[in-house]
Amino acid sequence: MGRLLALTLAYLAYLLATAICSERRQHHVQHGLCSYTFILPELEHCHPLKDLQVSNTLQSDSPPEAEPDTSQAREKHNQRPSWQETKLENLESAMENNTQWLQKLENFIQENVRSGMEEIKRTAVHTQTAAMLEMGTNLLSQSAEQTRKLTDVETQVLNQTSRLEIQLLEYSLFTNQLEKHILLQTQEISRLSDKNSFLEERLLALEARYGKELHGLQSEKQQLQELLEKQSKLVSQLQGELGSSTLNSTTLQRQQAVLTDTVQQLLAMVNHCNGAVQKEKSLSFRDCSEILRAGFKESGVYSIRLANSTQIVKVFCDMRTRGGGWTLLQHRRNGSVDFQRGWRDYKTGFGEPAGEHWLGNDIIHKLTNSQEYSLHIQLKDGAGNEAFSHYDRFYIDGEDRNYSLHAEGFSGTAGRTSSLSVTGSQFSTKDRDNDRCTCKCAQLASGGWWFDACGPSNLNGMYYPASSSVVRYNGIKWYYWKGPNLQASLTAMMVRPTDF
Repeated sequence: MGRLLALTLAYLAYLLATAICSERRQHHVQHGLCSYTFILPELEHCHPLKDLQVSNTLQSDSPPEAEPDTSQAREKHNQRPSWQETKLENLESAMENNTQWLQKLENFIQENVRSGMEEIKRTAVHTQTAAMLEMGTNLLSQSAEQTRKLTDVETQVLNQTSRLEIQLLEYSLFTNQLEKHILLQTQEISRLSDKNSFLEERLLALEARYGKELHGLQSEKQQLQELLEKQSKLVSQLQGELGSSTLNSTTLQRQQAVLTDTVQQLLAMVNHCNGAVQKEKSLSFRDCSEILRAGFKESGVYSIRLANSTQIVKVFCDMRTRGGGWTLLQHRRNGSVDFQRGWRDYKTGFGEPAGEHWLGNDIIHKLTNSQEYSLHIQLKDGAGNEAFSHYDRFYIDGEDRNYSLHAEGFSGTAGRTSSLSVTGSQFSTKDRDNDRCTCKCAQLASGGWWFDACGPSNLNGMYYPASSSVVRYNGIKWYYWKGPNLQASLTAMMVRPTDF
């Protein structure tokens, strides 16, 4: 404020000096922050008075002090003022006017400066407010952007959370289903274990019972064999005596006839004993059809000799179904034998011919390639319903071709079409996968079979009791008769020559 006033005074002094004379001498006085400039009178063309004194002191606007000499003052008053005095008075008047004007100007400047300051303050406030508003707007924009981003992130988190909750619910439902399935399987295993224990006890009892009978029969057979040996020796002795004696031929002939009758009776008794214990009937039969033709009409276990081989094989012969003479390849009736086996077991065979068993792929290959055979499959479900599938021509290749299946000429009541795999399907087990599916059917469907691409049949699957209502896809299957879950109580695969 002081600087502005000093500048204003300096400007006014400059204007005043310019008005009087731009070439006159000037006198500057510095008072604090204020600077005063005075135009000095020109003395070159003037005649100064003798009593004129030049002083550098600041001239006051007040009237001069009274001189002590009143007489001299009166004389001076009476005298006519000189031009310097007149000029000085004019300057004093102008100075007084200028002083008043400066005061007004100062007041005006103060008012303007005050209003200007207020305006500057308002402008500054407005500027700051605008800046603050702009900053606030930017902050609001950033906040809105951050809020939008947070909203997007929150939406994504909610979506992920919902998706995870849905997956968790699905896993929970699947886990519950698995728990129920495991519980059912546990109950089934417990029931099967109880049944197995019962069957084991019954088997032990039967073994103990029939063991005694078998031991008695074996003792009786031994006695008969000893008697036969004695009679044979006696016959030999008699024949020797008959050869050496020619005198009493009639008596010897009668004795020979009697001995012959005795020998025939003994042979009949031996054959009857062998039939009771189901011993080997003959080693010259190639299959059960020849055994039936030989006069043996009871179903049971017999020995056969494979064609072009010295191998003796025990087989079960069905002498009743559709005329009899059937050689069983596979038989299941109670689930007592585990069919979850590897390639080697299915190759050589397992189980007992009188019970559940698989004859063996090598034996089936040799048997069905010795002559033309037909295949008969007998089925029975848990409700007692029976059906069959018949194939006019059947045989399998050797191990070098993975026992490939060949069957044609389907007929029967187990479905309107054949459930057996197509011709050329290779045999597969859990440790040797030969099917045409990448899923390993033998592991999924269980057992060993001609799966092709997990086809419509598997008679070697898991044996489930008929009382179970759960659909299981790894059980015994004959699709075109009972769908994917047969729940069979009996299955039998048997062959017989086509020219029987």
